[in-house]
Amino acid sequence: MRQRGRHRRRRRGQALRATLAGTALALTAAATLISTSQATGANSPGDLTPLHTGASTRLSLHENLASRDTLDTLSGNMGGNVGVDGVLRDADRSMRNASGCSADERDALPVEPTATRAYCWDDADARTPRWRPRSLTTSGDADDDGAWGAHEVILSGWTHRDTRAAAPGRDEGLARIAFVDATDPDALRYRWVLLVAPRAGGKDFAPVRADLGGMVWYQDKLIVTAEHGQGLLLFDLHRLLRADVDSSAVGRVGHGYSAAGYRYVLPAIGSYEPEGGSCTRGRGHAVPCIGSLSLDRTTTPDSLVAAEAPGDRPERTRIWRYAFSTAAYRTGLLAEAQGHVNAVEAYTTKGTGISGALSHRPSGGGEAEWYIGRPSDDRAGHGSLWRQDGHGAEAATCTADQSHACWSLGSGSLSYWQRTGELWTLSDTADRRVLYAVPLSSVDGSLG
Repeated sequence: MRQRGRHRRRRRGQALRATLAGTALALTAAATLISTSQATGANSPGDLTPLHTGASTRLSLHENLASRDTLDTLSGNMGGNVGVDGVLRDADRSMRNASGCSADERDALPVEPTATRAYCWDDADARTPRWRPRSLTTSGDADDDGAWGAHEVILSGWTHRDTRAAAPGRDEGLARIAFVDATDPDALRYRWVLLVAPRAGGKDFAPVRADLGGMVWYQDKLIVTAEHGQGLLLFDLHRLLRADVDSSAVGRVGHGYSAAGYRYVLPAIGSYEPEGGSCTRGRGHAVPCIGSLSLDRTTTPDSLVAAEAPGDRPERTRIWRYAFSTAAYRTGLLAEAQGHVNAVEAYTTKGTGISGALSHRPSGGGEAEWYIGRPSDDRAGHGSLWRQDGHGAEAATCTADQSHACWSLGSGSLSYWQRTGELWTLSDTADRRVLYAVPLSSVDGSLG
């Protein structure tokens, strides 16, 4: 979606890239040592193995879209769409720049390569034990010019997870998204939006429960992983709505609408459900549970990359992709035939416990390279980031004992901002929640 201010944004982006290239932030000490016990990434995931056609049919999805009448009824009842701009103008929380992050938070950042940008959340969000940051996507995914209207935007998905025995079950699995205005790289601000699903023909809505292990903003649509990895949920960024009742309820309250204290909601417009039935974690011949998502703009057409959620069994992990539709009337939707969505490419990898997967074809052409993030076994140490293809895998070596545990603590999903060349991700470790960027060129350089 190309809107006004494009040339101004390009000049600003060029200046920012020049600044980053000249002065990479010293966010982590290069001499940091990580013990061998934390070096989960020490064992190479090896090469990617193509998945045969029969097995790839288990990756098929069925598209289900809500009726336009239902969506229009809800929008009309709630006063109409406020837009991404409306949410950002109402941002009520600030992110801390790297200098404002605590020492513990900075320790969560990668050792090699080092981050060039890093941000920490508002104190209340940084410390809450009830919500976990799981994934992110950006306006760099949404459009190749990297902006949405006049803004550069980061979306971060958080899921409600409360391990206390006495915690109320009604909130478990709730999903919210931080809409972050990243237009000024020195002053990021954000607002929370609750995910909901229309019901009663659009006269009401209910809370959405989703893992949000992965999310991709493409054109005007947002695709996220559903609860327990059971397919995908679909949202339309043109349908952001404002709640007019401030209460703990979610849905219609009297003559208004409440969203558990949140001012804005984003209603689901559809889903992509596994055609083979319920997914099963960690079973190589079953329908896989989807754990993470990312966008690949180097394929034709652009494609959605998915990785299998970690399971209890140490089996090979599946990674695959779906093509996006090129039809003008299906913006942001996956390519389908009579409601059926098939994987266009699929592999298995020996890399287990994958927290994020990204595919990117080098500018000179050739085979696509896959970047695989893996946390430490106990999630207390630094994880590893591997570049993998059909011939093998490489990872940075960051300690004297040849450990590959160089990536962040509790690494999350991966997102590539094509215009700036940055790889964005986040840490979801309690009390060490950091949103950060590393140039993809630095990732590749660290593998040498």
